[in-house]
Amino acid sequence: MPNLTVTSDIDQDPANYVRQCSTVIREFNHLSQDSGNASWLVESQGRRLFVKTAGTSRPPAPGARVPYLDHPARVRLLRNTIDLARSCDHHALPTLMNVIESPAGPALVYEAVPGELVGVPSGRRSDPTSPYRRFAQLPASVLLGLFDTLIDLHVALAAAGWVAGDLYDGCLIVDFRAPDLRVIDLDSYRQGTTTNTMGRMFGSTRFMAPEEFELGAQLDERTTVFTLGRIVWHFATRFTETRAEFCGPDGVAKAVAQACQTAPTDRPAGVADFAASWFTARLA
Repeated sequence: MPNLTVTSDIDQDPANYVRQCSTVIREFNHLSQDSGNASWLVESQGRRLFVKTAGTSRPPAPGARVPYLDHPARVRLLRNTIDLARSCDHHALPTLMNVIESPAGPALVYEAVPGELVGVPSGRRSDPTSPYRRFAQLPASVLLGLFDTLIDLHVALAAAGWVAGDLYDGCLIVDFRAPDLRVIDLDSYRQGTTTNTMGRMFGSTRFMAPEEFELGAQLDERTTVFTLGRIVWHFATRFTETRAEFCGPDGVAKAVAQACQTAPTDRPAGVADFAASWFTARLA
């Protein structure tokens, strides 16, 4: 049986190949998401893997969601993800074990990581059993410890030149038993300082920086700082968005509040600067 972790190229559709050489546990496709990507959680050679592709170039089936990017653009984002994975070695990034080239573009083979996706559809956000609610209700020491990991990861990514894009709670996988945090779907991260050429960019409005809505605005590490701050603030205030309910010490709340300033020049100049203020306050 072919091995997903060592095969380098195939001459068939990745969906068919994945089904031939592994047992599909769960499929994520155009019927359940609007990205246009197709992915599978599988078991192969005694290992659990996650395989991500750009999906099909065919028009969407009747009733399916229309992808917001065409197939070539989705392929470009996957290749961007490959570059990111190869540029940064961090525990919070699932290991990219292999890239299989196919006529439909690359198939990215990752280790499958334990845990649950924090982001849920808006209709489930009030459900106390959802990962979204359970994450926000973790003990303060645990929740802030998981954010230590998120911030430390972005220090490493910034050092490799990456600026966050489309980072939101749907990128966070939490293993509540460990506890542990992994970060996925960083396809839209960008190398270096760039310019907003879209106006309203891809992302969740709950966490996006003001410059991600402004055509022609500069996007740099301060953009990453804002999004990190907003994610922390949203959950560490237990959804109240008020400083009085922030679950950490005043110094930590102050560091996060500065990261969330509307004007980029009022935020820390880079991710490392934000991390320095965060970890100094955490250790105080």
